[in-house]
Amino acid sequence: MNADVVRAASAPAFARTLVGARFAIIDLTARAYDPFAAIEQAASAGAHVLAVGQHDDVALRKRALAAGAERVLAYRKLFEDGPATIEAWIARAGAAPS
Repeated sequence: MNADVVRAASAPAFARTLVGARFAIIDLTARAYDPFAAIEQAASAGAHVLAVGQHDDVALRKRALAAGAERVLAYRKLFEDGPATIEAWIARAGAAPS
């Protein structure tokens, strides 16, 4: 998988990285920015959005999906199988019309 990964540690940095981005992975427990606003912003920009959060927080998961995330994964899933999980998500999302 070839991808340029850009880490954004603030809302303004995130907005800059969205220009031309096809994919966004957003941490639901971020404190430097509002993760739900970031999901909405990314989805509105046409990016495929994957959110990551606590496995047992159903309310947070529902909010992320309602905001525009395509999927919400637990931190543990990415810890155990991150590269393959992200690669599969990009392959599926890349095959779907934007």
